[in-house]
Amino acid sequence: MVKLEDIAGLGLLQAPPKTDSKNTDLERAPSNYKSLNTFALPKARQYQQQFADIYFLRLTKIKPAVEQIAHEAWDDTVLGGENAKKVERVLDVRQGELCWVAGTVYMDMPLKPSILEDRWISAPTSVGHYYSEDGKDQIMLEDDSGRIRLVGEPLKNYFLVTGCIIAVMGTENANGEFEVIDLKFADLPPQPPRWALSDKKPKSEDVSMVDVGSPSKKIAIISGLEFSGFSTAYSAELKVLREFLAAQALDPETQSNEQSKISRLIIAGNSIAEASSSDPHSNNPNTKTHAKKYGYDASAYNPAPSQLLDSFLNELLPSLPITLLPGANDPANVSYPQQPIHSAMFPESRYYGPTPTHPDQAGWLDATTNPFESEIEGWRVLGTSGQNLDDICKYMEDPDRLGLMEAMCRWRCSAPTAPDTLWSYPFQDDEPFVMKECPHLYFVGSQPKFGSKVIEGPDGQMVRLVLVPKFSETKEVVLVDTETLDVRLVRLSAAS
Repeated sequence: MVKLEDIAGLGLLQAPPKTDSKNTDLERAPSNYKSLNTFALPKARQYQQQFADIYFLRLTKIKPAVEQIAHEAWDDTVLGGENAKKVERVLDVRQGELCWVAGTVYMDMPLKPSILEDRWISAPTSVGHYYSEDGKDQIMLEDDSGRIRLVGEPLKNYFLVTGCIIAVMGTENANGEFEVIDLKFADLPPQPPRWALSDKKPKSEDVSMVDVGSPSKKIAIISGLEFSGFSTAYSAELKVLREFLAAQALDPETQSNEQSKISRLIIAGNSIAEASSSDPHSNNPNTKTHAKKYGYDASAYNPAPSQLLDSFLNELLPSLPITLLPGANDPANVSYPQQPIHSAMFPESRYYGPTPTHPDQAGWLDATTNPFESEIEGWRVLGTSGQNLDDICKYMEDPDRLGLMEAMCRWRCSAPTAPDTLWSYPFQDDEPFVMKECPHLYFVGSQPKFGSKVIEGPDGQMVRLVLVPKFSETKEVVLVDTETLDVRLVRLSAAS
C-alpha cells in the first residue's frame, strides 16, 4: 500500500500537521469585567430644563481642586512688591491689583455654531472647524457673576476649549481685560488601586502597570467597522478579523498563545456605515422618491447593515465576550451621553445579553453607553467612540490628538465642549463628564490613525492613552496587555 508520506512531496496531498493535544481544543481566557453605569440616563428624561446647570455643576466639582493647586503655587507670589490675592468671583477683579481667580473657559469664536441661528437647530453641526484665521477668536473666563476676557502671552502656551475649569493669575488692564501671568488647572484626579471594585481579587495578579510577568490576557479594541448594505470593499478583511478574534487564523501555536488570550472585545462605535449618496436607501436629495402618504415606507430603510453587524456579533459571542459602544453613525440617540443600542437591533445575538432575571448585570454581550466606564481585569477603563475628541479638534488648526486626550484628563473632564458645541443631555443633579477618579486606561475610537502614550500625574497616577483607528480605513486592531497595559497594533490583510 502506498502511504501518504511517500507521495507528499510529489503533489498537493500532504499529511496533516502534527499538533499537540493541548492545541486541539482551545480555551478562551476568562474575562474579569464589571461594567459601571456612570453615563446611564434615567428612563423618564426631561428636556425642559436649561443647559446652564451643567456648567454650574462642573465648576462646583472641579473648582476646589483647581483652587488648591493655585493656592500652593501662588500664595507666596510677590510681583512689584504686591502679593497675589485670591478673589472669589470674576467680577471682583480690580484694575491694577495682582490677583487670581478660578472659573470656566468660554471660547468666543465667530465660526462656532449658535443655537440662536435657525440653521443649527435641526441637527448637530457638521462644520469642519470653529477657529478663525483672522484672529477674531477670544478667550473668556466666566462664573455665575459674569465674564471677563483673558489676554496675555502665557495663553499661547496652553490649549483651551469651552467648558474647561482653570485658575488664572494676573491683573486687569485699562481695557477691562485680564492680563494673564500664569495659569493652573486641576491635573489628574485621584486614581483608585487595581481591583478596587472587585469582590474577588486574584492573588496572582496584584501587580502594577509597569510589572512584567508571564504571558497575560489581552483586550482587543476595534472601532469603525462600518457595516454597509451597499459597499463590500473590505468584506474580506472583516472575515479575517472574525477568524482572528475567534482564534481560527494562523498556526495552532499562535492561536493558543496569542489569539485565545484575548479575553474581551471592545467595539468603540461606528459599527454601521454612514449613509452614502450612492446607496439607494440613503436620503439623497437628488434621488427622486415617492413617499407613501400613509403607513411605513419600507423602501426608505435598509436593514442590511444592522443584520451584518448582528451576524458578526453572533459568530463571535459563543467564545468571546463583547462590549459594544454606540457611535455617531449607529442607531442610538445623537446627544451625549449616547445610550446603548437597543437589543431589538440584534435578533440573533441579543440572547447573549443580560438575562430577564438580572437585567442590571452585564451579559456576554454588553451593549453599553458612550462614554463608557468599567473595571476590566482590575483596571479602571474609560472609553468613548470619538465624538468628544473630534469636537475638540475643531478648535485648532493642527490638533495633537494624544495631547488633547491628555488635556481632558488634566482638566478632569471627558467632554468639556458639551453642551456648547457637543450636543448633551441637560443634566440637573450630576455632571457625569467630570472625572471623579483617574482611569488606568483611556481610549478614544474612530480616529484617523493609531496612537498611544502613558501620562503621569503629580501623585503617581499613570494613564495609558490609546487612539483607536477606524478599521474600515486602516484594517487595524489594538491589543492591550492586561498586566502591563502595553499596547500592540495588529494590521489584518486579506491579500494572498
